[in-house]
Amino acid sequence: MSACRSMPLRQAASILRGLTGAVLLGALSIGTPAAHADAPVIPLGKVIVHDPMMIRDGAIWYLYGTGRGIPVYSSADLVHWHPRPRVFQAAPAWAHRTIKGFDGSIWAPEVAHVDGRYVLYYAVSAFKKNTSAIGVATNVTLDSSSPRYHWVDHGIVVQSMPYRDLWNAIDPAVIRGRDGGLWMAFGSFWAGLKMVKLRADGLRLATPQQWYGIARRERPPFFPETRPGPAAEEAPYVFRHGGWYYLFVSWDYCCRGVKSNYKVMVGRSRSVHGPYVDRSGKPMEQGGGTLVVGGDALYPGVGGNGVITSGGTDYLVFHAYDASDHGMPKLKIKALHWSADGWPSVSQAELDRPGLGRSGHTGTAK
Repeated sequence: MSACRSMPLRQAASILRGLTGAVLLGALSIGTPAAHADAPVIPLGKVIVHDPMMIRDGAIWYLYGTGRGIPVYSSADLVHWHPRPRVFQAAPAWAHRTIKGFDGSIWAPEVAHVDGRYVLYYAVSAFKKNTSAIGVATNVTLDSSSPRYHWVDHGIVVQSMPYRDLWNAIDPAVIRGRDGGLWMAFGSFWAGLKMVKLRADGLRLATPQQWYGIARRERPPFFPETRPGPAAEEAPYVFRHGGWYYLFVSWDYCCRGVKSNYKVMVGRSRSVHGPYVDRSGKPMEQGGGTLVVGGDALYPGVGGNGVITSGGTDYLVFHAYDASDHGMPKLKIKALHWSADGWPSVSQAELDRPGLGRSGHTGTAK
């Protein structure tokens, strides 16, 4: 989401208004459970969402995205989506106190299931600055109609500050390593993406702290530390498959509508904290990355992804800027194809087709 800060504020605000207005179709605020049977049904190709994140609770899939209060949708089949109450009626008070320039829009949510409850990570930030923080909230259920449904905010997990940090605390993604430890990848622009170990409950950083650099693109020397720079890389997501950890990232620029040129790249490692390398063996910490899916004439920019598994098929979940609809970000769920040597991709031909896309495995990942 942070690529918005490299564009005029007026243009970025226009994108966010689209996400928090017509996109939500009147979704209710927290504390007012939606009548599920009466909620409008939005087909997959019409769902407008930025930085989509998806998780299942029982038989229902829940979709979270960037916007005021964090918009939420639900679906039983990944095709028909219902708006649900937003996570927050208003952004937590600490966000406004801590982040100067925060406009109330919450970025790039991530939800994990940790020790019997759901843990939601989210980013608050200011445009064109690494004045940012990742917060965390918990709930015992994702079903807003349940009497047990209640989000409890626990404040800041990690924070970045200009002049102190050459990294940016946004775009969180959480994965459990083979050793049982909980790790969070995050970051955008500046000196690249980071991985840090979390406490067992997922609410704070582990002690002693363990930090790793996992991906970055070249930043010009002597570039002002307070500016994001041209090293456009963000939105990390780590997925385990076939004995490897795969690090998916978004390159280039989001949030510019039809002028967006976002694309999804990947590298892999045997260790959760890297080093990650691309298909040619180039480290992602040195600018490496193998293309998973890029834009085309209809969807010029695609990214902000996650990965889910349903019915034995792995799907890439991402947003794509729709050139036929003024560049609005549309939800895409497309099957990942795994090559014989274990590299994922999305068929470029499938990008423009409606629906989930076709599953395809051209070999067994090694």
